[in-house]
Amino acid sequence: MKLNYKKKTFAGIPEKYATINKSQTVLILVPYDYTQTWKKGSKEGPKAFLSAAEHIELYDIETQSEVYKKGIFIVPYVINPSISTKKMIKKVYNVTKKYLYQEKFLTFIGGDHSISIGSIRAFGEKYKNLSILHMDAHTDLRPIYKGDPYNHACSMYEASQKHPLIQIGIRSMDIIEKKYIQKGNIFYMHDIYKNDLWMQDAIHKLSENVFISIDIDVFDPSIAPSTGTPEPGGLSWYTTLKFLKKVFIKKNVIGFDIVELLPNKEESSTDFLTVKLFYKLLSYKHIK
Repeated sequence: MKLNYKKKTFAGIPEKYATINKSQTVLILVPYDYTQTWKKGSKEGPKAFLSAAEHIELYDIETQSEVYKKGIFIVPYVINPSISTKKMIKKVYNVTKKYLYQEKFLTFIGGDHSISIGSIRAFGEKYKNLSILHMDAHTDLRPIYKGDPYNHACSMYEASQKHPLIQIGIRSMDIIEKKYIQKGNIFYMHDIYKNDLWMQDAIHKLSENVFISIDIDVFDPSIAPSTGTPEPGGLSWYTTLKFLKKVFIKKNVIGFDIVELLPNKEESSTDFLTVKLFYKLLSYKHIK
């Protein structure tokens, strides 16, 4: 399967805003879903993301900005979706290092959550004072799942062994994962619902440098149904944006990924939500 994004620009922006030399943001597409255990199809997520981006308005009302003018370069990066997870993680790690040391702001669109392992590994080598903000319905803290330590269900285990891991929106987990939770660093959805101060508490636990990993299933399926493992009772759109804007203002966000978009031919609202989220985060990055 060949996925070629070389000739596309994000949202059809002019080429002058899409070259590597002129772009502050690098967008890395990782069409991979080999480890998904229920519904497969998130390897089509990057393609659906680019398609939905063609319909976004490039002026952001909230920040009164056109962040695309800071430049968004799409990496002409192709992987074979059937390669082993270990090989995929190595490829993501290598491409992350390549652009990370060019002092670019790196963003990733998946694909299943296993893609985060390679990028976080590379970020951790550069930023010693790094914490991970993990927004997800699931903890993803299994050391190994179905014989694979790189399964999407294990996507945060390695990070949890190396960095502060602050987890937001959790509402589903296996009992084996309890022993790997960082005490005080997990914000279950049922607690968020009752605690008006959770945003302040979560941000206080983050270090200065932050990598954000967002699984689309952190949202309530009423607004984001197209994902591999939807869970009821998730975050709303404006609550999520309010929290993330605070994170960008108070911390040095050094990159982010958005994963587990599983396109559905019958409904494209989740594709568009993913694009809007991506563009919002870029806008927040540059409002300082």
